[in-house]
Order: sequence, then C-alpha cells, then structure tokens
Amino acid sequence: MSNIRNLQRSIQFFHRSGPMGCPYLEGRVERKLFTRLPADPVVAQRLNADLSKAGFRRSHDILYKPICDRCSACVPVRIPVRRFQATRSIRRIQRANVDLVVSACAPIAGEEDFSLFRRYQKARHPDSDMAHMSESDYQAMVEEGSAGTVVFQFRQKGGAKDGTLAGVMISDRLDDGYSAVYSFFEADGTREGLGTMMIVALIEQARDEGLDNVYLGYWIEQSRKMAYKVRFKPVEYLTSDGWREQNS
Repeated sequence: MSNIRNLQRSIQFFHRSGPMGCPYLEGRVERKLFTRLPADPVVAQRLNADLSKAGFRRSHDILYKPICDRCSACVPVRIPVRRFQATRSIRRIQRANVDLVVSACAPIAGEEDFSLFRRYQKARHPDSDMAHMSESDYQAMVEEGSAGTVVFQFRQKGGAKDGTLAGVMISDRLDDGYSAVYSFFEADGTREGLGTMMIVALIEQARDEGLDNVYLGYWIEQSRKMAYKVRFKPVEYLTSDGWREQNS
C-alpha cells in the first residue's frame, strides 16, 4: 500500500492551454503545454532542471513550452559556458560597466527593485501587460514558484551614485547551470549594453561554480526582440536530435 501511495505522489500532470494570440509574431496563434511546480522545493527544483533541458521555461509556479500548430519558431537556446568567448563588442561593454558590483540575493521583492522594474517597463515595453503590473503582481513574479531561485543585483560602486541599483536578474540554479528567468535594468541610456553585461555575468557565475550551461529561453529568428540571444557564442539550439550548436 505504501508503494502505491508513493507512486501516486510522483505523478506530474501536464495541460494544454487554449489558443491565444502570439506575443512575438503578429497574426499567429499560440498554445502551451504546461504543468505546475510541486510544493516540495526539492522536487520542484529537480523538475525545473529536468524540464529546462527539454525546452521548458518557468513563470511563477508554472513550467511551460510552446506547442503551436504548424509553427516551430520558438527555439530553446543555451550557452555552453566553458566554451563561451566574449567578442570585441562584449569586452567593450564589460569595460563600460566595470564599476558595477554583482551580489546574489534571495528571491524577495522590494520597493527598490519594483521601482526599477516599473521604469524599465515604461522605457522598453510601455504597451505590454507587464507595464501595468502592481507591486503585488511583481512580488508574485519574484517569489512564487521559487525553484533554486537566485536574484542577482547589479549596483554601482563609487561616485555620487554609490550603491544605486542598476539591474536585476532573476535566475534559477539548475543541476547543470543557470536559467535566466527575467532581467530588467536602468534603461535611461546612460549605460552601454547593460542587459548584455548582465547575461555575461551570469555566464561567468555559472563557470565559476563549475556548471555547464546558461539557458536563455526561446530564440525566434523573425523577432528582433529575441536577436540578442544568439550574440553569445557558441550557442546551442534544442533540436529533434537534442542540443546542437548552430550550423552543426
């Protein structure tokens, strides 16, 4: 009887969403396969790691992947951090942001990061649903479904703005790397390539911890918003034959 109960607790249910308008490609319809993270944080972290390798992403306590009819535009991508090579432009961006200090924090929302989040949305995505999120909505985004979640804060060091929060990256630590869940930053144009610098910092963090990959979510060739994800070389794509480098 105890074996039967253990088997029942291990079952993970998946669901298919109804049709929705695609947020990236105009005129297309999106469907998702999704499941909820278990309440047990250890089991949740393991499931998150396993499904990330299979192309799923996390939002709140939901793990999902697109399963759209007659469309395969969303391609999961990851960076094999041991082989990552910074380009000349990336090295220039790193020099431009050398005064930023990175710290790892627990996934707890605060007024300071929410204020930065609102400024970022207003500057970059004023017409999106996220631009209208309340502080409680933002808190849920950061704190719900935590599965090995680490929030990396980027603060300015020195000068009149010493300690000023310049960027935040919400990430999940997996058994083989980090998954970049969501990032936002000061988008007033005073810093060059801050978003790029934050991804490079996550790559370096993974490499320092002896991990293999940084998962960047979905790349869509037809979407300019997604173009940045393939600037980090080499990049691996999830294909029907597993993870493969570009043009391999």
